[in-house]
Amino acid sequence: MPDAPQSWPSCLCHGLISFLGFLLLLVTFPISGWFALKIVPTYERMIVFRLGRIRTPQGPGMVLLLPFIDSFQRVDLRTRAFSVPPCKLASKDGAVLSVGADVQFRIWDPVLSVMTVKDLNTATRMTAQNAMTKALLKRPLREIQMEKLKISDQLLLEINDVTRAWGLEVDRVELAVEAVLQPPQDSPAGPNLDSTLQQLALHFLGGSMNSVAGGALSPGPDTVEMVSEVEPPAPQVGARLSPKKPLAEGLLTALQPFLSEALVNQVGACYQFNVVLPSGTQSTYFLDLTTGQGRVGQGVPDGIPDVVVEMAEADLRALLCRELRPLGAYMSGRLKVKGDLAVAMKLEAVLRALK
Repeated sequence: MPDAPQSWPSCLCHGLISFLGFLLLLVTFPISGWFALKIVPTYERMIVFRLGRIRTPQGPGMVLLLPFIDSFQRVDLRTRAFSVPPCKLASKDGAVLSVGADVQFRIWDPVLSVMTVKDLNTATRMTAQNAMTKALLKRPLREIQMEKLKISDQLLLEINDVTRAWGLEVDRVELAVEAVLQPPQDSPAGPNLDSTLQQLALHFLGGSMNSVAGGALSPGPDTVEMVSEVEPPAPQVGARLSPKKPLAEGLLTALQPFLSEALVNQVGACYQFNVVLPSGTQSTYFLDLTTGQGRVGQGVPDGIPDVVVEMAEADLRALLCRELRPLGAYMSGRLKVKGDLAVAMKLEAVLRALK
């Protein structure tokens, strides 16, 4: 990026001040030589600004700087690398991925790299992340997994289209799919409510589901309608009414028969559930999948939980009925996680065990 031509008064002042700088350097030599002489290695170039105007890149070797009127900046020409941190992206078919990338680049024009961009590393990283996001949004999960090399080559071209104007060239891009957080929406492993879970839901939700649905759940040919003909006794005067057993307690207790050593080996974590009841109060439950066949119950766990999950009682019901996925609940704000998000997403394995 060449500077604009100088007018003759400016050129005259520039030459006069430069001459005085040389004169000061000669008068104070060799003491000034310790400050004016700089060594530039082969893999670097030095960009010198004399009175604010850029000069031709200096080096390698010895470079003479005039005191008080020269400033400089070193530019490393060696290949460097950085990692695009894993981020959550949604593919074309609705899958949610954790994807990162490794990028290698080098500077081919030191002047452009200094004049056009202030923070070259940050600008390049943001360009790579934006290009990766746009490329993956247009592809389904299977194509991303099968054609990572082709996508990486396309990202290389797209990033270079932007960074060449900065004096920088990207040599290599390697796409890294860290994990598939949510399968595609058209996956056969969709949220189907099987017979076992239906029985649990009908047993513990009973009248609550009927009242929420507004009577939409009519008894079918395979439905057994249970009618209690015994009226509950009226409470005695002065006696304290026992509070209604929270629905969340029955739902979580129903998980106990499905716990196993295989599930403990697969998950290996302890969860604490802070469930907000419809009355506004909060109940605490735990699911310990660290030892034995696992335990579930009310209260806090014996040790420190790996993850603390906070959600409403209605969302817990939807989660156990597979009407709601853990990742979808987290991204929509219906499930709040304190701790490792990856460990919290292992609740999906617990829900699969209900089949």
